[in-house]
Parts: sequence; structure tokens; C-alpha cells
Amino acid sequence: MAKTRMVHQFGLGSSIRSRDYTQAAARAIRDALWHHSLNVADAFGFPKDAMLIDVEIGVQHPEAVDREALRGIFPYGQPHITVVKGGLDVDKPGGGGTTVIANAAVIVSFDMESAHD
Repeated sequence: MAKTRMVHQFGLGSSIRSRDYTQAAARAIRDALWHHSLNVADAFGFPKDAMLIDVEIGVQHPEAVDREALRGIFPYGQPHITVVKGGLDVDKPGGGGTTVIANAAVIVSFDMESAHD
């Protein structure tokens, strides 16, 4: 397979009150995706389901993220989600809780060999 990167998108998401790492990650993914309307699949003559989507999420507690829930964000394509230690946990003054900040990198690739079959 000749996996060729076509698009990089970056996003930031937070969970201000509930300290929900999955929610913060989902917001970061949506931030990356919803700012643009990309027609890369059409431009290269691929069906949208042929998109190979690599997602890397950074949060302070990667084990607290539900990867399956994040896959549901993508309306098409083949998402592969990796969660690593990153992002930020910011304590509120006076012990009023913690705000969770997640970062997302979304990379869309295609198998360019299948275009030549």
C-alpha cells in the first residue's frame, strides 16, 4: 500500500466542568474537522470511505478516553485513533475542580496505489 498523506488538521477541545477526557477529545476532533470542508476524496476520484484517517489525541489521562465513542464522530472513512499523554489539566482556584484540555491531530491519507489499479 502506498499510503500518502493529503491533509493535516489540528484542534483543541476542553471539558470545563465534568473532567470528561472523552468529551474534551471529541471536541478537539470536531474543532479540527468542522473548520473546513474538504473534498479531497472527490478530487482524487476516491470514495469517501477510502479515506485513511489517523487521529492522535493528547490528554493527561489517555486511559480515560473511550476510543470507540470517538470513532462515531467520523461520518465516513477508516479512523484509527491513538491517545497519548499530552494536553493539560488545569486546576481551578480554590479547589473548584479541574478543566481538561485535549489536543487533536487528524491526518487524512489515501492508498494511492489503488488509484492506479
